[in-house]
Amino acid sequence: MTAMDLPGSSRRIPTSSTAKASPATPAVATKAKAPAVAYISWIALALMTTSSVASLRAAPTMAVYGLAAVFLYLLPAVVFLLPTSLVSAELASGWNGGVYRWVSEGISAPMGFLAVWCQFAMTIFYYPSLLGFVASTLAYVINPALASSGLWTAAVIMVCFWAGVYISSQGTKSIAGLSSMGLIIGTLIPGVLLVVLGVVFLGQGNPSAAPMDASHILPAWAGLASLVLIVNNFLSYSGMEMNAVHVSSLRKPGREFPRAMFLAMGLVLLIFVLPALAISWIVPAQQISLTSGVMQAFDAVFGQFGVNWLTPILGVMLVVASLGGMLTWLAGPSKGLLLVSRQYGYLPPFLQRLNKHGVQQNILVTQGVITTAIALMYAFIPDVSSTYWILSVITTQVYLVVYLLMFVAAVRLRRNQPDHPRGFKAPALMALCIVGFLASIAALLIGFVPSSQFGGGSVALYVSIVGGGLVLIGLLVPFLFYKLRKPHWKTADPAVTTAIE
Repeated sequence: MTAMDLPGSSRRIPTSSTAKASPATPAVATKAKAPAVAYISWIALALMTTSSVASLRAAPTMAVYGLAAVFLYLLPAVVFLLPTSLVSAELASGWNGGVYRWVSEGISAPMGFLAVWCQFAMTIFYYPSLLGFVASTLAYVINPALASSGLWTAAVIMVCFWAGVYISSQGTKSIAGLSSMGLIIGTLIPGVLLVVLGVVFLGQGNPSAAPMDASHILPAWAGLASLVLIVNNFLSYSGMEMNAVHVSSLRKPGREFPRAMFLAMGLVLLIFVLPALAISWIVPAQQISLTSGVMQAFDAVFGQFGVNWLTPILGVMLVVASLGGMLTWLAGPSKGLLLVSRQYGYLPPFLQRLNKHGVQQNILVTQGVITTAIALMYAFIPDVSSTYWILSVITTQVYLVVYLLMFVAAVRLRRNQPDHPRGFKAPALMALCIVGFLASIAALLIGFVPSSQFGGGSVALYVSIVGGGLVLIGLLVPFLFYKLRKPHWKTADPAVTTAIE
């Protein structure tokens, strides 16, 4: 007998299709054949998660701080990455369905929809930002002058994103393989190469360009600017919970999902910290250009060993990593939004349609239209960096809403459903949730502090734009979808929902 979950409850009720089954119908005829599940390994899931979080893009920026980069990454890891990873591991091992199921069970169904919407909505400006990096990296390989061409950037963004939509439409298994390959080729191998060259550099008797003594463990305190720097690194770890929506693709979710999260957590820390240190050993801080980004840093490191010919090869590898990360983000949030929309009718049927692979193709295409519109801004507007940066901040603020809801839901679920089966129980859950909640609040508030990218404009205007965007994208749009939903928007039967999950 098939059943479906009630939002905000752990009970299951029979669906109308089974309730109306005729008693005379043979039992075998009433049982829907369970569709085959395309399983992925927990290692593949860990690599998918690492790919969606970690990259080498920030290595030159953090290398400027030398040994203090360890502190700048480690503190956010303790107060944000650790709580996020452990809490999401417990939630995913007990409740399938990602943040919607967690928050709707722990708080309420409307708050669950708000969580899954915010997780999806933040990607609107993430893709152009990530693919803008791809465009500049490819330009460095082909012709550095192209990096300043808006037309080039727009073309690369559109081509790469639509190619990603096509690949994502072929199913989760292909995404897992490609994103894992992208992580290995474009992040792990270049990162290991950087660290090995740094160790060789020091082993040859060369002094480190950045002091490595105990007095430089902590960064120089510069007031609010230092606080902004530390809190901004919280956001480097966002996305650890995103792939929980794929927990049902594991053979033994209770055991394998926590393993995947712990492996991903370790890999993320290593990828962030060690390459930044390696660059700081070889390249003096005053020579590290933040505008040219990671490619110039690699070129400077390779120049020390006379292997500059590796720079374009490494550029291609970085592009592969970025595209792998994009595929992971395409697959996760949109799938979570699809699952709850089909079962509870939160989105119009057009946005819920699936292709023959069971993939939310219309949602992906809609994202593609928006991404194309943003990409065209690069081609036709001379300077959009300030506006675009503000929009990126808004979507970051939107994403933090997910974490605030997740930590509250975790505490309530532990209290209200203590006997619910969990494959993993986070130690000191209350403390983890309090620390994670406060860290998220701090990051949210710091987002209202204008950065240099705002160009010295009015603080009141900046706060109004960011606050207005947070309310519009993060609160008003999901509120309207929720209020305008219709009974016929519920388009999934239990068998189809199970197949998608």
